[in-house]
Amino acid sequence: MTVAFISFTIPLSYLPAQQIPTAKKILMQEYSLVPQHSKDTQYYEMESKLQTHAPDGTPQGWDIYHLYLRCVPSANPSRGDEYTCLKFTVQINKSPEVSIPSLTNWKYFFSLTTKNQDEKGQVFGIDHGKFEKLTDENGKMVPVGNMYHVYNAFIDFHAMSVFAEKTLTGNGVQHLKHIGDKIVHAASFSQPPVNLGNQIAEGSYFKNGEVTLTFKGLGLVNEKTCALLEYDSGESSFYMLMKPMANMEITTKGSSHYWGDIYKDLTAGWIQKATLHEIVVSETIVPGQANKINSVVERSITIKNEKRFKFL
Repeated sequence: MTVAFISFTIPLSYLPAQQIPTAKKILMQEYSLVPQHSKDTQYYEMESKLQTHAPDGTPQGWDIYHLYLRCVPSANPSRGDEYTCLKFTVQINKSPEVSIPSLTNWKYFFSLTTKNQDEKGQVFGIDHGKFEKLTDENGKMVPVGNMYHVYNAFIDFHAMSVFAEKTLTGNGVQHLKHIGDKIVHAASFSQPPVNLGNQIAEGSYFKNGEVTLTFKGLGLVNEKTCALLEYDSGESSFYMLMKPMANMEITTKGSSHYWGDIYKDLTAGWIQKATLHEIVVSETIVPGQANKINSVVERSITIKNEKRFKFL
């Protein structure tokens, strides 16, 4: 993957005289950031890294999640595009990387809706049932905490489309016309559910802060001219209720701040690259324990649009 970025953060007077007219044209030009998607198949690799920090700030090691997706654009917009999870692997701390067989070649359909939930309240229509009692390639159960991050990888991936695609209501990327434009996004203060199966109960939620979206400049990724978009969640918060067994409830509440960049192809409409960085601070109450458990977690995500995967 090749990436180049064009931005004008210095006065035009610093540029050679012959380049100033071109720079002014780029800066003043009106752009459409919502071109119709091309119908060719897309391949995406996503790496999600999670690191917990001890109370004294000492890093505790990285958990790494790799998601490989194929997207076949739909001929029927009401049904959504067909996504296939070609492979999913997990590496917990320094243990060997292992795959999750039950997710291999799992197909589902995705499209943005007004609420971005299906009739069951599942965010982006991602089936919760696929992520209960996950086992790795060695037959070992994936711990509940890691299981949730496997599920959340799919949510994070499709969340990029919330910022990169036209909103059905409210401010969205379609309102960014010139380099430097900035909006308060329609996703601001939204509160999607984060419950999952029997382990993370209903009533759990994530609440966005004031989400902003900025048209920062132009970039070249995979030899495609892209709009460079920056999103920022503002001061966000969350609440999770876990019920590991009957008559036992574990509650976690905390704050989150996430931000990142999206490179969107100005011709074919597909995301070519995206990043996310997040800091999460939380407090957990466990029945029977006198002290609350405080946690600081750092997350980083990189999504790359690939020509094709070598293992296919």
